[in-house]
Amino acid sequence: MWPPDQEPDPDPDPASARAGRSQPGAAMPGLRALLPARAFLCSLKGRLLLAESGLSFITFVCYVASSASAFLAAPLLEFLLALYFLFADAMQLNDKWQGLCWPMMDFLRCVTAALIYFAISITAVAKYSDGASKAAGVFGFFATIVFAIDFYLIFNEVAKFLKQGDSAEENTADKAEEENSDSDSD
Repeated sequence: MWPPDQEPDPDPDPASARAGRSQPGAAMPGLRALLPARAFLCSLKGRLLLAESGLSFITFVCYVASSASAFLAAPLLEFLLALYFLFADAMQLNDKWQGLCWPMMDFLRCVTAALIYFAISITAVAKYSDGASKAAGVFGFFATIVFAIDFYLIFNEVAKFLKQGDSAEENTADKAEEENSDSDSD
């Protein structure tokens, strides 16, 4: 898990244990389980989800400080959804909850977020004149790009998976046709 586990001290100091002091490197193992793995955070999907949640939070803060505060619900919702998917992917909930179609939910989240961010960013930049609204619009455009990259990558993965499934079905269907045609020619 992240941060990397430190080597346990083979011979702890009994004097500090009696005094009730904890060791400086000791962390609570229960809280460490909530942190995503460093390997996931360094992966492309982890970096995209971190960027999505970070940009959504910055956009939310800018909308709170601006006169375009009517738009603050969308970045807040997208921030919470990005955090949820970050921890769901990091904790591998997609493997544990098989009944949900995780790639489709993630794809729809990214598509709707990109469209909503694009629309409210154009409106914030064009209609409102204060600096916080302009900043929210600019960060919204950056968030649009990050969400668009994410849904493009998800779409390519799903399309590749479906092509592999279709080619396997076509091969079995072709073999069945060949077997049936050979038996009819006799």
